[in-house]
Amino acid sequence: MIYNKTIETLPLVELRKLQNKRLKHTLNRLYKQVPFYKKQFDNLGLLPEDVKGVEDLHQLPFTKKSDLRDHYPFGLFTCAPNKLSRIHASSGTTGKPTVVGYTKNDLAIFDEVVARSLACAGAKPGMRLHNAYGYGLFTGGLGMHGGAEKIGMAVIPISGGMTDRQLRLLEDFQSEVICCTPSYAQTIAFECEKRGINPSRFNLKYAVLGAEPWTEAIRSDIEKKLQLKATNIYGLSEIIGPGVSQEDFEEQGTGSYIWEDHFFPEIVDKDSGKPLPYGQEGVLIFTTLTKEAFPVLRYWTNDICSLTYDYSSKRTHIKMSAIKGRSDDMLIIRGVNLFHTQVESILTDIPELSANYQLVVTKAEAMDKVTVKVEMNASNTSDNINLATHFARKIKTNIGISMDVILETPGTIPRSEGGKLNRIVDLRNK
Repeated sequence: MIYNKTIETLPLVELRKLQNKRLKHTLNRLYKQVPFYKKQFDNLGLLPEDVKGVEDLHQLPFTKKSDLRDHYPFGLFTCAPNKLSRIHASSGTTGKPTVVGYTKNDLAIFDEVVARSLACAGAKPGMRLHNAYGYGLFTGGLGMHGGAEKIGMAVIPISGGMTDRQLRLLEDFQSEVICCTPSYAQTIAFECEKRGINPSRFNLKYAVLGAEPWTEAIRSDIEKKLQLKATNIYGLSEIIGPGVSQEDFEEQGTGSYIWEDHFFPEIVDKDSGKPLPYGQEGVLIFTTLTKEAFPVLRYWTNDICSLTYDYSSKRTHIKMSAIKGRSDDMLIIRGVNLFHTQVESILTDIPELSANYQLVVTKAEAMDKVTVKVEMNASNTSDNINLATHFARKIKTNIGISMDVILETPGTIPRSEGGKLNRIVDLRNK
């Protein structure tokens, strides 16, 4: 199902015209109403009209999370707080939270892109959405809620955690769609196995999963254990929240459509910041084209992926690859760049092991050391020593780093209770 066929299949030439028109309006708004952005233009000797279109965006500097914190709470907004309809914020556990705001029109756009995303994932009017994303200052719960109602779904706003209740309502309410983090979907699947609950007692057909990087290994695990189709939804609160991009359930593994009539993407080199061509991996950058309260210019997401146009697909919008990791979370171990998703992808080929794992990083004398803890599947009957050796060998062959492997019994490694799960435990400075 395509929710907004006119826009989602708009020819690329027409899409560029629309993007450029919207970009000019956004740049003028930022220059006139946000001193931070005016100063950036002035320092470069540029005016908004010097940027003729999206192809000129590379002339402008990036906006980073630190800029949002430096202008806490409303310093980057283009309208007064009394003109806002909603305010969200990050947890702020490592300092000042990042604050984002929405006008009524912003919220209408939020609902639109989430509705598109849900349709892309297989959802249809009349279905029920089991919404296990967190409600509150986090954008996930309310963001998915509004889009689901717009498409014509009934929403069960259960939020995260309280897995006993989640299981009961999945069976009692017979929801066709669930949205949550991939790690929490794994938690639900694990609890079903542990309690002897056959997922056929549920009515789930689709899972819309996001808020953390995941791989085909995780997808395969979730789809098999919960008997559904799982797709990736991507977003971040600084851009709008969930619904910036979405994977089509009939095109799994080919990337996620970015709704680029609202969010223009770029890929740049993580060190130099220079633009990279389609198909090459780098840091994902977004410029919002239609937001009123909190437009952002060339926002540095820290997420590592690539962009491509898939001319054989059903929509014309660009696709982003799966997120490989975050540039600030990348480990450098003995000179080798490491993302935890690289280890996760190897698990796909080892059926005796589950997709629940952690990387523990320590320092032995002057050398960094990584230990992989991974749970075995309950049905595993293999020799554990040989299995650990086999996994360690595959890691060394595919990634180029020697790692110790510790096999754990099912249920040993921490699981998500609805929030994001930290796959890396870095003990080097403790």
